[in-house]
Amino acid sequence: QVQMEESGGGSVQAGGSLRLSCDASGFNGDFYCMGWFREAPGKEREGVAGIDMRTRAAYYSDSVKGRFTISLDNAKNTLYMQMNSLKSEDPARYYCASKGGTCISVWARPKNYNHWGQGTQVTVSS
Repeated sequence: QVQMEESGGGSVQAGGSLRLSCDASGFNGDFYCMGWFREAPGKEREGVAGIDMRTRAAYYSDSVKGRFTISLDNAKNTLYMQMNSLKSEDPARYYCASKGGTCISVWARPKNYNHWGQGTQVTVSS
């Protein structure tokens, strides 16, 4: 069974950086899509970035493109997201998730994912 656990959240000033990690285990093969999502109070959960475990193709939402970088260390089964130039609109609880199959066209939809971590909080102060 796939299990996922995030770490690395915290509080940072606007313009600062954080790196989130997600320890994942239980995969059968490499045909999976892994993603980072965030949920702010009063807002729906949104896809931030996704990565294809097999091809390493990465996908980003427009709101974070150029600032966030998703990466995957297969040897450690760890998913990362480097977040730079953090803004006042970035605070949220961040979740990692995985789904079987491709990321193409579906990576940003939370309902497509069937394994989730518990989330880690990110706060940005001005």
